[in-house]
Amino acid sequence: EANVRLIVIGQSSYHHIKTFCSLTGYTHEIYVDPQREIYKTFGMKRGEGNNVSVRSPHVKSNVLLGSIKSVWRAMTGPAFDFQGDPSQQGGTLILGPGNEIHFLHLDKNRLDHVPINTVLQLAGVKPVNFTNQPQIIDI
Repeated sequence: EANVRLIVIGQSSYHHIKTFCSLTGYTHEIYVDPQREIYKTFGMKRGEGNNVSVRSPHVKSNVLLGSIKSVWRAMTGPAFDFQGDPSQQGGTLILGPGNEIHFLHLDKNRLDHVPINTVLQLAGVKPVNFTNQPQIIDI
């Protein structure tokens, strides 16, 4: 309704797309960049950059527990390649039309996410009520 597209760009192999979509219920566009060229272009860092305690409203685990669970999922999953560089930080962008960047947030650590409703509001999309929905899986 808001005439926007949601696109995820992951850093793993394309082999993980189906599993990711199945695990998360994600049904929109998704691409992979195993060499992390897009991450580098936007200046997304590797490693836990900031000691400031940041808590994502959408992640239910802490960094230590989330890391352990992520490694366990990678080890017991169909492809043992840790689904990309585990120290690569991501970000959130609102782009377009064209090459115009309306919003850019570069994550400082694994819990430093912009709240989903903030991104939706900035993109001109109605907020979502997460009250009766489970939180996003452990990172």
